[in-house]
Amino acid sequence: MTRRADFARVYREGRSWANSLLVLRALHNGLPCNRYGLVVSKSVGGAVVRNLLKRRLRESLRVMSLRQGWDVVCIARSGSASANYPRLKQALDELLGRARFLERRL
Repeated sequence: MTRRADFARVYREGRSWANSLLVLRALHNGLPCNRYGLVVSKSVGGAVVRNLLKRRLRESLRVMSLRQGWDVVCIARSGSASANYPRLKQALDELLGRARFLERRL
């Protein structure tokens, strides 16, 4: 997602789930694909830290098998700056599981 209006709609109408590292907001979009938005504010860290977090979150989402048709906004909390990739992926996996976005595996 890139448009401000898309983010605003997810914030206004979507559901949210949170843990100590991340906040996940989601809204059904009616499309055959998912759209993702990553939010890492300046309070988390400098540009290098923020870009590293976004790359880690993007990769975590890429390797997961998720249900289609959702707008998902992933917001990094300040504690996520010190988390390594496996811990960040585990936190995201936990939130996606609670939101029931993970595809069922047979």
